[in-house]
Amino acid sequence: MNKKENIVGFILLIVLLIAGKTMLASNVLFIRLLFGLGLGYTLSRAYTGFAGSVNRAYNTGSTKLMRTLMLLFFLTALASTGYFFLADATQFDLWVNPINLGLILGGILFGFGMAFSSCCASGVLTDLITALPRAGVTLIFFCMGVFLGYPVQNSQGWIIHSLFTSETGKALGTNGVFLPDWFKNDGTNGYLGALILTGIFALIVVALSYLYEKKRRQANTYHGVLSEKMQDNKETVDVENFTVKSEKTYYHLFVSPWTLKQGAVILTIIFTVMMGVTKAGWGASTPYGMWFGKFLMLFGVSADSLASFTKMAPEFYANPLLENGVSVQNFGILFGTLIFLLTSGQFKRTFMSEMHLTGKEAALYALGGITMGFGTRLSNGCNVGALYTPIANFSLSGWIFLIALVGGGIIGNKFAKKWTA
Repeated sequence: MNKKENIVGFILLIVLLIAGKTMLASNVLFIRLLFGLGLGYTLSRAYTGFAGSVNRAYNTGSTKLMRTLMLLFFLTALASTGYFFLADATQFDLWVNPINLGLILGGILFGFGMAFSSCCASGVLTDLITALPRAGVTLIFFCMGVFLGYPVQNSQGWIIHSLFTSETGKALGTNGVFLPDWFKNDGTNGYLGALILTGIFALIVVALSYLYEKKRRQANTYHGVLSEKMQDNKETVDVENFTVKSEKTYYHLFVSPWTLKQGAVILTIIFTVMMGVTKAGWGASTPYGMWFGKFLMLFGVSADSLASFTKMAPEFYANPLLENGVSVQNFGILFGTLIFLLTSGQFKRTFMSEMHLTGKEAALYALGGITMGFGTRLSNGCNVGALYTPIANFSLSGWIFLIALVGGGIIGNKFAKKWTA
C-alpha cells in the first residue's frame, strides 16, 4: 500500500463533497457531481470503457467487454422500465434519437476516431489521469470537433429529421423510434415486447462476439487483455482469517479490481438513479463544444458571436461553467478516477506510465479527437449519448449507432496500424 496516496485520496474526496455542497448553485448540481464521481470510480476500478469494446476485440481478440456491455444495456433497459411503465414516457427527456444519415455517418466517424485515441467522450476524462498526453491532445481536438459540429447539427435536415418514427418519437419531438410503440397490444404498454426485442438484439451481438473470439483463438491471434486477466484472477476474501484492521481488508475494499460484471451492475444502478433524479440519461459530449467556446472567449470572442456561428443560445456560452449539469458531472468523472487511483495507491505509477508522446502519435490523437467530436454532432451523441442512453431508453437508434460504431472502429484500427507502422 501507498499510505500517503491513500490519505490524500480520502482527503480529496472529503474536500470535493464539502466544496460541492457549499459552492455549487443547487442540490441537483451537487448530485450531478456525485453521479460523476461514481461513474469515474466505477469505470476505472472495473477497467471498463465503451471504446474498449471494439478496440480490445480488434487488437487482442477478446470480446468479453463487448459481451458485458450487452448485459449492461439490457439491465439498464429493464431497470428503466420501472419509471416508464406507469407514467407518460414523454415526461422524461428520453433520447429517442432520429434515424438518418447523420446517425450512421456520426457513428462511423466516432468509431474511426475512437480507434486512434483509445477512448471516447467519457473515457477521455478517465484517461486524463491515466494517460495525460494522449488524453490531453484528444480532449482539445474533441472539444474543437464538437464546436465545429454545432452549426451542422443545428441546421441540417439530414441530421435533424428521421427516416423512421413512432408515436412517442413524434411526441418527444425527436421523431425517432421508441420500441414499446411497436408492441402496444402486448398487455404491458409495449414494454414486455420492447424488452424481449432488446434482449434479442443483445444476444445477437453476444453470439457474434463469441464467434469472432473463437475465430481469433483458432487462428492463434488471440492475446487476451491484462486487466481482464487480473479481474478473473482476483483474490477472494479469506473469511476464516478476516480482520477489520489489516492490509488485506483494505485491499479488498479499495484496491482489488471489480469484475466487468460488477462494473455493469454498478453502472446500471447509477444510471437508474440518474434517470429518477434528472429525468434524463447519461450524456457527456455536448459541453465539450461549450468548453472550446469559453476558451475562445478568453481571447475576446463574445458569447453572441459564438452563438451566431454555432446556432446556439448565447446563454450556453455566457452562463458559468459550473452551472452546466453535464459539465459538473464530467468533472466528477475525472475526479472519481483520481480518487480511485489515490485510495488504491496506484496514482504515481499509473500517471507516469504513458508520459511519452511523439509528434506522429500527437497527430493521430488529434485526428481521433476531432473526428469523434464532429461525429457526436452528426449522431446527436457519443457512446453514452447515442449508444448507451438511447438503448436504455428503448430507442432503435442506439442499435443502429452500434453497427456504425463497430464499422468505423474496424476501419480506424486498420488505418491506425498503417499510420504507426
